[in-house]
Amino acid sequence: MEPIAVEAENLTSGTLASHPVCTAWAEGPETSVFHLANMLLVLGFMGGSGFYGLLYLYSFLAVGFFCSSIWAWSDPCTTDTFLWSFVLFAACVGQVVHVAYRLRKVTFEKEFQDLYNYMFKKLGVSLVHFGKIIVCCEGDIHTIEKDHCFAVEGKTSIDKLSVLVSGRIRVTVNGEFLHYIYPFQFLDSPEWDSLRPSEEGIFQVTLRADNQCRYIAWRRKKLYLLFARHRYIAKIFALVVRNDIADKLYSLNDKAFDSGGIRFDLRLPSYCHVPGPELERTAAFLQVAEE
Repeated sequence: MEPIAVEAENLTSGTLASHPVCTAWAEGPETSVFHLANMLLVLGFMGGSGFYGLLYLYSFLAVGFFCSSIWAWSDPCTTDTFLWSFVLFAACVGQVVHVAYRLRKVTFEKEFQDLYNYMFKKLGVSLVHFGKIIVCCEGDIHTIEKDHCFAVEGKTSIDKLSVLVSGRIRVTVNGEFLHYIYPFQFLDSPEWDSLRPSEEGIFQVTLRADNQCRYIAWRRKKLYLLFARHRYIAKIFALVVRNDIADKLYSLNDKAFDSGGIRFDLRLPSYCHVPGPELERTAAFLQVAEE
C-alpha cells in the first residue's frame, strides 16, 4: 500500500505544480478596458436582423473584441486570449465591410426610397426583394408634362404597370371626370388586374396630367417573368394592386349621388346591377316613405 500512496502523492504534487491554485483574490478589479469590452459585446449581441441590424451587431462586436485584445495584450500570461480576441475582431471587421458593401448595392434614389417606405416597407418586403423589383423596371423614372396624356380612351394599349411618384393625374371617361390619381397610387391597376398574362387590351379611360408628373413603369412581359421566378414578389404585387383598386372604388363612392342628394354605396350588389332610372325611382320612393 505504501508505494501506491507515494505514487498518488507524487501525482498530486505534479498536478499542483503544473496548475497552480489561486491562493488569493486579486487586490483590485480589472482595468476599465476589460469592462468596456464586455459592455460592448453585450450591446452587440442585442443587435437585430436585416442589413442595419447586422451592421449594428458586427460593429459593436468588432469594437468589443478590439478592446478585449488590448486588455489581453497588457497581460503577458494571456497569449491565447489575445490571439482569439484579435481573430474575432478581424472576423467582425470583415463582416462589417461585407454588410456595408451589400447595403450599398441596395441603396436607391429618393423616388424609389420613398416608394419603398410608403408601399412596400409596411408589408415587410426586404430591400433585397425591392432591389429585384427596381431592376425589373431598369431603374427608370418617366416624366409626363402638364396636360399631356398617359393614356387615351380607346387608343392606348395596356402593356405596362405604372405607379405615380409625384404630381396628380385626372381620370375621365367620355369627357366626364371620375377621380384623381395621387402619388404612390397605380395609374393602371384596374386595367392590369382585368387582363390575363396572355391577353391584350386598351384603356377605357383617359389619364391626363394636371401638372408635371413622374412615374415608374414595369413592362408586362418582364414583370410576369419576375413573378415566375419569385412567387413572393407576385403575391406582394397582387396585394398592392388590388388594394389600390379598392381605394379607387371608394373614391368613386363619394360621387355616387342621385338627383335627390342620396348617396349610394358601391359595395351593395343591388347598386351594381340596377339601371340608373330604376335607382332614381327607388330613391324617390324612399323619400316619400320618409315623409
